[in-house]
Amino acid sequence: MNHAPHPLPEHVNSVEQLEELLSEPSPQVIETLGKLEGDMLVLGVGGKMGPTLARMAVRASHAARVKRRVIGVSRFSDPVLKSRLNEWGVETISADLLDARQLAALPDCPHVIAMPGMKFGSTGAQARTWAMNTYLAGMIAERFARSRIVAFSTGNVYPLAPVVSGGSREHDDLNPVGEYAMSCLGRERMYEHFCRTQNMPVSIVRLNYANELRYGVIVDIAQQVWRGEPVPLATGCFNAIWQGDANAASLAALAHTASPPFVFNLSGPEILSVRRVAEELGAIMHRPVTFEGHESPTALISNGQLGHRLFGYPRVSIEHVIRWIANWVIHGGASLGKPTHFETRDGKF
Repeated sequence: MNHAPHPLPEHVNSVEQLEELLSEPSPQVIETLGKLEGDMLVLGVGGKMGPTLARMAVRASHAARVKRRVIGVSRFSDPVLKSRLNEWGVETISADLLDARQLAALPDCPHVIAMPGMKFGSTGAQARTWAMNTYLAGMIAERFARSRIVAFSTGNVYPLAPVVSGGSREHDDLNPVGEYAMSCLGRERMYEHFCRTQNMPVSIVRLNYANELRYGVIVDIAQQVWRGEPVPLATGCFNAIWQGDANAASLAALAHTASPPFVFNLSGPEILSVRRVAEELGAIMHRPVTFEGHESPTALISNGQLGHRLFGYPRVSIEHVIRWIANWVIHGGASLGKPTHFETRDGKF
């Protein structure tokens, strides 16, 4: 059976088309989920990345002709999301994961994608940030100690790296800046502890940064250019990866869970220049571009070569993403209204 992805469109014209693209499984995801038996639990499915990742798992399982329940868990403050997931074939459970009784009541599943966390609003709510990012990780690891877990982390566990270094690698020293980043390192340590003591297979995904058309660093820059606002340059470089490719690598990482944990950076192959991306967006959107500040010699950048070797280069190039986002912004496409604050250098989100 041919599982080759469909050709990429010139433009993306609707949310439905966007979500179809974001959830299209790669051949490797289809192969991975075809070899694994049993159901899948996606914890924290209600975030920016969770819905299309869960839908991709359903589509890949169908393509592999594997019968599998994909169950998404969230508080589901938005009932529309719950209905949409159900339409896509994702079963849903409403639960507060910090409630030990609700966590215990979740079904046992051999495969768990752990996505819950807190970033924005963490300044002023440090205690809840640590509860969501660190304590909850220990609760999940203890509850699903007999499962295979792919746990989401972040490139924020690294310090700001010299741009000339090519980005932080998995074996580099961790020196997180700010309480949010420290709590994320705590999350990794919780999974590592249970992984080592319970011989529980885990993959830790250090994501930096997923982009689609409704949010992401490139969307932030495009909106600034479109509104005629100066683009800040203090953090002059960044990583970006199409969210559909990030979904695919995360699901394929189920095949690489190990004890001690397998850790990999999930990022695009390029170190992107804020200045150059803004100028390219301005040219496409026919908008003048202005800047404020000057580039610093350091940035929060990751080297994603290990992930590329294992999961392949991203299918969707940054050139495609830039053109899609420019067209989306010009035509007033939907936005999640969640800026990344990628330019933040003091770790306060």
